[in-house]
Formats: sequence, structure tokens, C-alpha cells
Amino acid sequence: MDEFSGNPGALVGDVDCTADGKSLCEKNEVKGYPTIKYGQPGDLKKYEGGRDFASLQKFAQENLGPTCGPANMELCDDATKKKIEGFMAMSLDRLEGKARNAVRILEEEVPVMKKVLAHMKKGKSEL
Repeated sequence: MDEFSGNPGALVGDVDCTADGKSLCEKNEVKGYPTIKYGQPGDLKKYEGGRDFASLQKFAQENLGPTCGPANMELCDDATKKKIEGFMAMSLDRLEGKARNAVRILEEEVPVMKKVLAHMKKGKSEL
């Protein structure tokens, strides 16, 4: 994989799911070996193509590359650029707090909201 060595926009790595990498494999739902995943670190997708170098290289050339984000603003639409610029203007502490709060809302409050909505739609609410 020397072809990708030193490339700041690409990471090719392997993880031993039977040793130190076990928790990473569980987090990314790796159930069989070998498993190949690709994409953003928080949103990995399962690769289903050929396993030889030529197939992997062709897939990478056709499907992988820079995406919209702080390092590639030219790939973003105007609304996303504005959001990124707003986040970039925040202090690190403020942005981390905002992210923690968003995760808390998603994990704790949204499930309760969904239950209340389902209850209300059934006409059982006494509101």
C-alpha cells in the first residue's frame, strides 16, 4: 500500500479484531473476517467488491475522494458552507459542548419524543 503512504486524504489500515482492535470492530459491527469498510470514520460502509488490488484500486478511484468539509469548502453547497463557517468561528470548548448537547438530545430526548408522538397519534393523549 505504498501508493497511499503519506497521503493526508487517505488512510489504508488493518485491524486485528481478535486482539487490541476488538472494541473497534464491535463498534463498527464487523462480524466476519476479512471485512473491508470505507468512508468517514463515524459512518463506515461495508465494501462488497473484489478483493484483489486492481478491484480495490478501481473502486477507490471511482468512489472515494474528498468530501465537503472544513478542508474542502469548495465541495460544499452554500448552506453547508455557512454552517461550517459558523462552527469554525466558535471556540473549541464551545463547539465540543454544542456537539455533546446534540448527541445527548439525539440519544436521550428523541427516543422519548418518538414515543410521545406515537401515543398522541393513536389518539390516547389527554391534551
